[in-house]
Amino acid sequence: MLYGTMKVAIGGPLKVAFRPWVEGMENIPAEGAAILASNHLSFSDSFFLPAVLDRKVTFIAKAEYFTTPGVKGRLTAAFFKGVGQLPVDRSGARGAGQAAIRSGLDVLERGELFGIYPEGTRSPDGRLYRGKPGGLARVALASGAPVIPVAMIDTEKIQPPGQVMPKLMRPGIRIGRPLDFSRYNGMENDRFVLRALTDEVMYEIMKLSGQEYVDVYATAAKRQIADAAKAEKAERAEQAERAAKAALAQPDKGQTGS
Repeated sequence: MLYGTMKVAIGGPLKVAFRPWVEGMENIPAEGAAILASNHLSFSDSFFLPAVLDRKVTFIAKAEYFTTPGVKGRLTAAFFKGVGQLPVDRSGARGAGQAAIRSGLDVLERGELFGIYPEGTRSPDGRLYRGKPGGLARVALASGAPVIPVAMIDTEKIQPPGQVMPKLMRPGIRIGRPLDFSRYNGMENDRFVLRALTDEVMYEIMKLSGQEYVDVYATAAKRQIADAAKAEKAERAEQAERAAKAALAQPDKGQTGS
């Protein structure tokens, strides 16, 4: 009930304001369980995709969105629950993957649509990064549900980091044909199978999105970018300090000579 209310309250205005275009809607089954595996460019991905679908789709989201204290935290938690997102505790060595499996299977057992971002986090630069096999592949093999690749287009351009007001432009959504992985039945503990299944899905997403593919995890790329930014900031500070010391070492021209 709450999902339907939130879909009307948020999805309707989103479609009117941004007019997202969609290709491949016929690939979404009218009923029954399916996994929607999407690239992840923006915070808004989890809103645009449900807005254009007739069926409910449940995504997973980091637990911090549901546990922040205070009035704002409670409102945020209510909002995410209302739009069909489930909290996932990403702590621990295998926290994200195990939580995704449990959440995903519960949704699929009810015959619903389960949405997941195989990259595990948003792309830091608009490129497509290596998919993590722990959640997607294990849920697909344990449930037997088809995997439908989805490509979000240009959603990262609507509200780039640091921009307060979103830019009114048309994002796109391309939905690929369902992928059947029944050939891997009984092989859910084979890490090579998990990797092959995930890579196949990521290849289909790459074809749909047209993104450049980077064969590293997005989390590692974010760390590299953060480390580079930190090093650059330290270098600028060091240069400024050297310049200040050099200026102090210069004789005062107004007091030299007689």
